Amino acid sequence: MTGTNVLVRLDGRGPAYQQIYRTLRAMILAGEFGKESRLPATRALAHQLGVSRNIVLLAYRHLLHEGYAGGKTGSGTYVAPELPDAILQAPPRDRVTSQAPTAPRLSAFARRLAAPSLVQKIGRDRAAPYDFRYGLPVADAFPFPLWRRLVASQARLASAESLRYGGPEGYPPLREAIADYLRRSRAVDCHADQVVVTNGSQQALDLAARVLVDAGDRVVLEEPHYPGAREAFLGAGARLIPVPVDGEGLEVARLGRLARSARVVSVTPSHQFPTGVVMSLARRLALLRWAEDTGAYVIEDDYESEFRYERRPVEAIQGLDRRGRVIYLGTLSKVLFPALRLGYVVLPETLVGPFRAAKWVADRQTSTFFQEVVAGLIRDGHFERHVRRARAMLMGRRRALLEAIRTHLGNAVEVSGSDAGLHLLMWIRGMRAGTSLDGLIKRAAGAGVGIYPIAPYYLTPPRQAGLFLGYAGLDESRIRIGIERLATVLRGNQVTRRPELRPARRA
Repeated sequence: MTGTNVLVRLDGRGPAYQQIYRTLRAMILAGEFGKESRLPATRALAHQLGVSRNIVLLAYRHLLHEGYAGGKTGSGTYVAPELPDAILQAPPRDRVTSQAPTAPRLSAFARRLAAPSLVQKIGRDRAAPYDFRYGLPVADAFPFPLWRRLVASQARLASAESLRYGGPEGYPPLREAIADYLRRSRAVDCHADQVVVTNGSQQALDLAARVLVDAGDRVVLEEPHYPGAREAFLGAGARLIPVPVDGEGLEVARLGRLARSARVVSVTPSHQFPTGVVMSLARRLALLRWAEDTGAYVIEDDYESEFRYERRPVEAIQGLDRRGRVIYLGTLSKVLFPALRLGYVVLPETLVGPFRAAKWVADRQTSTFFQEVVAGLIRDGHFERHVRRARAMLMGRRRALLEAIRTHLGNAVEVSGSDAGLHLLMWIRGMRAGTSLDGLIKRAAGAGVGIYPIAPYYLTPPRQAGLFLGYAGLDESRIRIGIERLATVLRGNQVTRRPELRPARRA
């Protein structure tokens, strides 16, 4: 087809020059013009479409600049001999072979990360109406209008300086605000120069593994433990040593026999993940003595210390440390919202340089813009007001969950770890982990209830069936209905369907 008899039809979307450009580009790629054939004359096309010639010239200029057309002096515009999209087109069918792709040669690091036991399913599937998933935010406590105002205000202040790289250790006013907050609320002994801002506490764990652990080094984990810590250290090639947790936390006395040569011990002492146990003062001091004697580091993951309901917050191990053996991790994402991806690590002064360098290699820096917004949130007291509001709301949800369990499940289950945090454990008496529990989870999902097993939090899973129930993402009504439905499923009865509760819409 030549340019003299082509019919160009526009789609009516957007400015006329963009419509002409898109239409001609599509026709070129579809082969409706012959190779190197002449495109319609600009005057003729303008007349056909009822637009000015300048509009057509603008569309042709886009085709020329992007390589779909070329100009020949005195003779018009022609289809380019080689099109920029050719590389994106699928090969002809006769060139496609059925041979399976060759497995790539991976590094030892990548092979460790690809292990089936290591890769965690990311919760992107559709949530159940009554979903007891851990990690969901207390969304209805979040101050949306305030957040929008702070984000808009910070955006108005943006300048050329705001667009440049910042230091890998983080935005200085945010590090000051974090250090001040931790000194007040957690008795952490630190100053801003010891704080490195990370993309969530998971990056802090990954940096710790990279800085402190070589392949084959021993790392002590609580049993059970946070899977994110296990993943970070397995990725680094560590040899993991699980040490049991009892009613006082990590059994430190076992470290002497099991882990004299360990490089790191990773603990969650203020609210053990996932059992909820609080490490006693005697154990904390014993752990510090062990670290001092062996030269190991203690990673103190203080992941949700803001949410305690039965007693006052326990002071951090870091505040007891006088020899620089404790690395303190915290997160703002758990308190505000997970998508924020803001965490921090408080380091002994001797480790600040290595962590700063590792952070620079990993991703250069955390987003300056949101660091600026959160710095103002903390500095002006909004953060702690949000914590108080969220804590009060969570207390109501926790109370509703415990009451519903007592009412509908009674002695069929045993609850632990309910004094703090965003979750509890529920052990089902008389049920073994495995097929029976898998069947219960499947039947509960059919009734609209999302429940999750405790097994992934162990290196050696327990025989008894246990469930990990998060309650931050459900209001009290949904919690009660969810547990009632779970009880009906557990008794082997059919759940009567009724209209699901719809969450209240927020501004």
